[in-house]
Amino acid sequence: MNFRILSMAALIAVSLFSCIPARQVEELQSKYDKCDIERSAIQSEKRDLETVNTELTNNLVQIQKEVKLLIKDTTVTGLSLRKMTRQYDKINRLNDELLEKMELLQKGSTAENRKLLENLQQSQEDLQRREDELNEAQRELNKKQMALQKTKLDLEKTEKALQERERRVNELEAIIAEKDAAVMALKDKIAEALLGFKDKGLTVEQRNGKIYISMEAELLFPKGSTSVDSEGQKALVELAKILQEQKDLEILVEGHTDIDKLSGNGPIKDNWELSVMRATAVVKIMLSNSEITPKQITAAGKGEHAPVDAGITEEAKAKNRRIEVILTPNLDELFEIISPESSAGKE
Repeated sequence: MNFRILSMAALIAVSLFSCIPARQVEELQSKYDKCDIERSAIQSEKRDLETVNTELTNNLVQIQKEVKLLIKDTTVTGLSLRKMTRQYDKINRLNDELLEKMELLQKGSTAENRKLLENLQQSQEDLQRREDELNEAQRELNKKQMALQKTKLDLEKTEKALQERERRVNELEAIIAEKDAAVMALKDKIAEALLGFKDKGLTVEQRNGKIYISMEAELLFPKGSTSVDSEGQKALVELAKILQEQKDLEILVEGHTDIDKLSGNGPIKDNWELSVMRATAVVKIMLSNSEITPKQITAAGKGEHAPVDAGITEEAKAKNRRIEVILTPNLDELFEIISPESSAGKE
């Protein structure tokens, strides 16, 4: 107000001491008043612009929060991205308005315009920086989406592999249960058929999925002989008739002796030969009295090296002198199921 009074006084003084007419002074005063009004209007617009700039900053802060939420929760990616895009479009519109107002302000006070211009330039730089941050966040989001897609595919592949493995395990369990049941039934059948020899040193057991038929040497052979006596032949023939019906069995006949050394004067040199020859004699009787094929049966001798009783008493030696017929189910069906899985594992 003081500035206005001084200006008017100056104008009056000039009019008094110069040749300027009063009408011209009034015109000057009118122009000054108009400029003063325009200056007030420009200051008001400046405050509005500062308010708009504050709103823009708040909007950008909100956008940053939304970008963080996008990274943490990919399930709302599309919706949040569209929201940020709308916000960004709004910022662009506001920026265009600021540019238009800046052009108008350039016609006013140079000092004020320069300050406003600097503020607008700073706002543009901030907008550009936030745009760069938004683009970087979008790129990171795309990477995470690709990683999630790959993880999903890997999980689906793993799930299919687990389902296939579970199916094979179920098949294996079913076949094993069936084999175990068949082995148990065969063991019971053999035990029943050879029940008359139970008290003569013959036992039938099931262990580890196999059937072990153990016959003490005294049941089959005279002392020091490899020829099966008549009583032993009856037991072997009964056993062979049962086994000839079992085409999926592998039959192993093992000969065993005690720890006593042979004199060496006879044709048999040691316990190894004795055990092998006795096992071979048993195999021949079983083959000649049944339809068992030679491919299905094997003779082996272990001498004194697999005792059932580690003692040195006569009773322990009698237990160790024995023939064992070991029946093993054919597991080819199991191997056919397992093999594809093994091959897949190698790949």
